[in-house]
Amino acid sequence: MSPLVMGILNVTPDSFAESIPLVVDAAVDVNAAVTRALMVVADGAHIVDVGGESTRPGAEPVSEEIEQARVLPVIEELAKHKLDISIDTHHSATAAAAISAGASIVNDVSCGADPDMFALVAKHDVRYVLMHNRGTSADMYSQAVYRNIGADVAAELEDRVSKALSAGVRREQIIVDPGIGFAKTREQNWELLRNLGSVIALGLPVLLGVSRKRFLGELLGAEGSARGVEGRDVATAAFSMWAAQLGLWGVRVHDVRSTVDVLAVAAALEVECG
Repeated sequence: MSPLVMGILNVTPDSFAESIPLVVDAAVDVNAAVTRALMVVADGAHIVDVGGESTRPGAEPVSEEIEQARVLPVIEELAKHKLDISIDTHHSATAAAAISAGASIVNDVSCGADPDMFALVAKHDVRYVLMHNRGTSADMYSQAVYRNIGADVAAELEDRVSKALSAGVRREQIIVDPGIGFAKTREQNWELLRNLGSVIALGLPVLLGVSRKRFLGELLGAEGSARGVEGRDVATAAFSMWAAQLGLWGVRVHDVRSTVDVLAVAAALEVECG
């Protein structure tokens, strides 16, 4: 089975996906965001992942109030189109408001750091993406120390899954994400990807998010410089093909069409070559 495709919709002033930001001078262009989301779905996305706070390393945090002001009007409009909507957040209050507005997945980039998140997910019985991470956007690289990154990430995810289960979350709700680019150096990202079997061995659905990330730009760029973000989509699509070969649950991407195309090829080859 092909991975599900999660299309990214960043309702922020600095999105990789938007040539024109969806937030300008604190004002959200809801119509533009909905149009973008519908284009993502038309290109083949199964899920629209809506985020209102940048989580890239070094990004400035925003308050829950600002985050919710950005994402809730968009989710409310998207829900009218009967879309499968994910809320990308590490705040349980934002997750709760997003679920009320129509989201059916919580994509938690903090590995359950909010002490109220697990109980919230259990209460609403929504799908829950638990992404490996350490620290915050400001200090995550200082915590990028591992003995064996594949085993360490798997063990830390397993510990958080156990705590989620103890809080009442059903195992069937949980999806794990190895957190490529989060609290990991360029070399550690590659090492973790080569040893992703440790995470797969947890026996839970796995979401892979590598789209347009810096380690790809550094791989593809000329000596001493990284390739720009939009020049990383072919490499991202290659990872989507690889995810299909591994049987992963899903891929989270900016450019949906290229991923859908490679997944169609992968599915055709599986049928033809069996």
